[in-house]
Amino acid sequence: MRQELDKEIWRLSVPAFLALVAEPLFLLSDAAIVGHLGTPELAGLGIAAVVLQTVVGLCVFLAYGTTASVARHLGAGNRRAALAQGVDGVWLAVGIGLVATLAGVALTGPLVGLFGAGEVVTDHAATYLRLAFLGVVPLLVMLATTGVLRGLQDTRTPLVVAVAGNALNIVLNLVLVYGIGGWTGLGIAGSAIGSVLAQIASAAALLAVVTRAARAEGAPLGPDLSGIRAAARAAVALVIRTLTLRVALLVTTYAVTIGAGSAAGPSDPTADPAVDLATHQLALTLWTFLAFVLDAIAIAAQAITGRYLGAGDVEGTRAVTRRMVQWGVVSGIVTGVLLAVASPVLGRLFTDDPEVQRLLVPVLLVAALAQPVAGVVFVLDGVLIGAGDGTYLAWGGIVTLVAYVPLVLVAAHLVGGLVIVWAVFCTAFMGARLVVLALRARGGAWLVTGAPTVSP
Repeated sequence: MRQELDKEIWRLSVPAFLALVAEPLFLLSDAAIVGHLGTPELAGLGIAAVVLQTVVGLCVFLAYGTTASVARHLGAGNRRAALAQGVDGVWLAVGIGLVATLAGVALTGPLVGLFGAGEVVTDHAATYLRLAFLGVVPLLVMLATTGVLRGLQDTRTPLVVAVAGNALNIVLNLVLVYGIGGWTGLGIAGSAIGSVLAQIASAAALLAVVTRAARAEGAPLGPDLSGIRAAARAAVALVIRTLTLRVALLVTTYAVTIGAGSAAGPSDPTADPAVDLATHQLALTLWTFLAFVLDAIAIAAQAITGRYLGAGDVEGTRAVTRRMVQWGVVSGIVTGVLLAVASPVLGRLFTDDPEVQRLLVPVLLVAALAQPVAGVVFVLDGVLIGAGDGTYLAWGGIVTLVAYVPLVLVAAHLVGGLVIVWAVFCTAFMGARLVVLALRARGGAWLVTGAPTVSP
């Protein structure tokens, strides 16, 4: 039994991890190509990327919620209903994407102006972002169709599309930014256009797979208002959950800024807060990358939990949850050890500043100690998402945030220093999430069996 569970977990987790790693390459490849145009263009891309990632990141529920509902129908033995539910999720993505695109294009100027980056950088950011917003609909369709395929226990197809889409993105960016033959290219605008075209192609490929599957099962392809409304209602809780996570990261960054001043004190006028902020950015980047490793198991948890509960198998759900938690711990230990061992040399890969290199080591050691906790947190989060327990996750996120914010701000004011802020983040925030999720998982309120019902 355990060997079968392991095979199923890894069959879903490994392609999911590779696809997760491939996703950030869209913006990384853009940065590598645009960076050679000049520093103002790269800075403009950075501002546009923050805005775009925020908009798309808040819509991750299109993948998570769709995965859970499709997997439940699949577990209940109704593949047609699973695909019908998935199609509703895709239509919801289209609707949200159209609204976000229209609002984004109209508000591009004010949005990039908020950063106060200067006229030249702001102009580049506005040029990129206004064009990039045209890719929001395909980006959200990619999220929804990926959720459908994960719910159908297929994580390979999204991986193939992600790799092909990134390869196409690189080629289009090179041609459109720098030109070919006697054509001089479009500069930063070409990068945005290339990314949008690659996103359209990727969305079309995933949509074709889902459409073919829906037709094979006789599932309707047109919009069903009751199904779309049900998907939208379920999405609200997941949006709140995601917001609490993003706010926590923003507050942590703010705590770093005030903590740098507190740690230096008035007696040290030579202290540079930029060192703390630069180090924090590097540490957060590495933390996010390792989160992809751990989140891959969480994605498998969403798909497997939904299917087991849809089939009415409570004992099987408990067994697979225990096993995935064990793998979460093991994965966390492995990533923690690797991070700790590599901490003295990682800084040199990103910066030549000796102060940043020095400060990064203790921060990464703190992050390494928290990896096993993060492994369990991500798995349990995935299990409860797969169970459709979004309301609890939303309230749990709010409670965790309310507990964490005053602690990290007080620590930053009274003690200060980047290491202290990260210690509070890893213990108070991740620890609170662990308690909230573990308490729920030990109970039985989330073990609701059967296929989801759709009310008009």
